[in-house]
Amino acid sequence: MAYDNSTFRQQPQLPDKQKRQFLQLGALGLGMAGLGLTSLPLAATTTTAKVVPGLQLYTLRDLMAQSVADTLKLVAGVGYTQVEFAGYFDQTARQLKSIIDSEGLSAPSCHQPLEALQQNLDGVIEQALMMGHQYLVLPYLYEAQRQTLDQYKALAGFMNQAGERIKAAGLQLTYHNHEFEFIQLSGAMPYDVLLNETDSNLVQMELDLYWVIKAGLNPLDYIAKHPGRFPLWHVKDMDSNGDFADVGKGVIDFKSIFAKASQAGLKHAYVERDHTDNKIETIRQGFSSLSSLLA
Repeated sequence: MAYDNSTFRQQPQLPDKQKRQFLQLGALGLGMAGLGLTSLPLAATTTTAKVVPGLQLYTLRDLMAQSVADTLKLVAGVGYTQVEFAGYFDQTARQLKSIIDSEGLSAPSCHQPLEALQQNLDGVIEQALMMGHQYLVLPYLYEAQRQTLDQYKALAGFMNQAGERIKAAGLQLTYHNHEFEFIQLSGAMPYDVLLNETDSNLVQMELDLYWVIKAGLNPLDYIAKHPGRFPLWHVKDMDSNGDFADVGKGVIDFKSIFAKASQAGLKHAYVERDHTDNKIETIRQGFSSLSSLLA
């Protein structure tokens, strides 16, 4: 399913059973022994690689809607030290920065909808600087925004302009792909338009490995053709039916992709799963698998 930008506006409700479990976690703070989390080592002790395991918080959006502070405590308890925000859930940047600092977390990047970049770029930049973000990521295009190749060309032009202002503030604009960018329009691939018609210094890419493979393409081909262009990755796995799977439990050959991490220019890798029935197991499994890949 496509990225849900409504995360920035609504607070979904958890099923009663899951909500009770989460409230218990909040009451216990870091008392994660019943979930086996206390036995997990911290990220700093699991890999000496420059890139460390991160978590895209869209994976936990339902929990974030219930309690941002408790969710981030949970994430830190698993061992993550880096997160990527997908919405601030009615928190101010100052409030969020205080929370992540208290949990020993950093947030190198944040997803921001196209509308926010178009209508309030100065405000987005101000928030990003307060949060300590290094990357602002355009995460998704609504269907009406991606009907024609000309729309993608216009988007490339906008991203160059916005990217220049973002770069001047010491930040980097980045674009996150789904599957639809790899469906040809007027004889051309929209993703190629975005790559070729944007300045690589002003617009870089967050490579969602699952969606590239879902589209029937190979991420290694893009890395070879555009080295250094992919500083951010979303690491999510695929089951044998083409649906989502926990990282390391599916069929994607991550080892061959991570072997080219340096060529890609990888700086931050985030575990993500768009939909999961067991959020805690998903982020635990993701942390373990990504730690091994980065070791």
